[in-house]
Amino acid sequence: MKILFLHPNFPAQFRHLATVLAKNPSHEVVFGTMRPEGALPGVKKAYYQPTRQAGTDTHRYVRPLENAILQGQAVYRMAQELKADGFYPHVVYAHSGWGPGLFVKDIFPKARYVGYFEWFYHAHGSDADFDPADPLAADDEARIRVKNAPILLDLAACDAGITPTHWQHQQFPPELQSKLTVIHDGVDTEYFQPQPGAKLVLPTLGLDLSHVDEVITYVARGMEPYRGFPQFMETVMQLQQRRPNCHVVIVGEDRVAYGKSLPNGRTYKQKALEELDLDLSRIHFTGLLPYAQYRQVLQASSVHVYLTRPFVLSWSLLEAMATGCAVVASSTAPVEEVITDGTHGLLADFFSPEDIAAQVETILDCPDQAASMRAQARETVLARFDLAQCLTAQLAHLSA
Repeated sequence: MKILFLHPNFPAQFRHLATVLAKNPSHEVVFGTMRPEGALPGVKKAYYQPTRQAGTDTHRYVRPLENAILQGQAVYRMAQELKADGFYPHVVYAHSGWGPGLFVKDIFPKARYVGYFEWFYHAHGSDADFDPADPLAADDEARIRVKNAPILLDLAACDAGITPTHWQHQQFPPELQSKLTVIHDGVDTEYFQPQPGAKLVLPTLGLDLSHVDEVITYVARGMEPYRGFPQFMETVMQLQQRRPNCHVVIVGEDRVAYGKSLPNGRTYKQKALEELDLDLSRIHFTGLLPYAQYRQVLQASSVHVYLTRPFVLSWSLLEAMATGCAVVASSTAPVEEVITDGTHGLLADFFSPEDIAAQVETILDCPDQAASMRAQARETVLARFDLAQCLTAQLAHLSA
């Protein structure tokens, strides 16, 4: 079988599936992407690049759609070259939203088109209107509605679709949900597993916390309100005042991956460091880490804090649970799908640093309760998100 993956990043959500397919010598796997970095064994990369970005004179509601169309055109040109070289896929698997799959059925009409659908946008009832301090205007409501245009085009064109969680599935229009199957990307639970007594030592960063008994960890792609970074930093300030021996390790980049940026190029990290009374000698910003070092952070964690608006569930939460972290998380819908308060972790009010700090201290002060939650967290990931079973489901869906 010939399989074409399409995603502007590489390997993104398709890492495990592309890898296992490429191990079969009867398969030919090509990955169309905009990113030249990285490689997977047996996977051939093909590159595409839009000729331009959406014009500044384009109506701002429509710019995401114009960018998706430009990306779809770039994929079409790349696909023409593949076709000329004799590659005609049996299956095309594309991430919806950015536009790489928009014209799959035009260039490869006989191929089975499977879409990966991560999110459907709503002005009300999920992420966009979650923060009462950031109300929506009519202009925002209209813009958010139009943002679904490339996703709806993919839903109409694809033969089948996958979405990773039931919460994300529920965001799609009810009349279209039957086209989508809930199958998670999967967590490598053999790699992400507990290491009792682990201490955090990262020589390349000059970080040695081997002498520290209370290590609070936080992981996100960016430092932004969508993942509760401002609330987390206020939580840290409170914890530092009450627990003089605790240290905090923050993994991620000083940028905004989702949501609004601050004006004048200021970052949320800069804002927190300027406005909060923090002991910076006990806060360690690592930036993005290689997988092995990231796993060390999770294995050495005393308490792992995960906060999110009602939005896409992060891989990092499930990886932390698989690693046996004692988790304090926001009591928001995507989290509540995987964590029952008091069983798999403790839940807290997203907007209350006081509540988050209190739950962190509960774990630090109650090691027996924490041990039970650590074990239950890993068991949940093993039962519902283990990579082997998720891959089995993905492969069955792909060839259906």
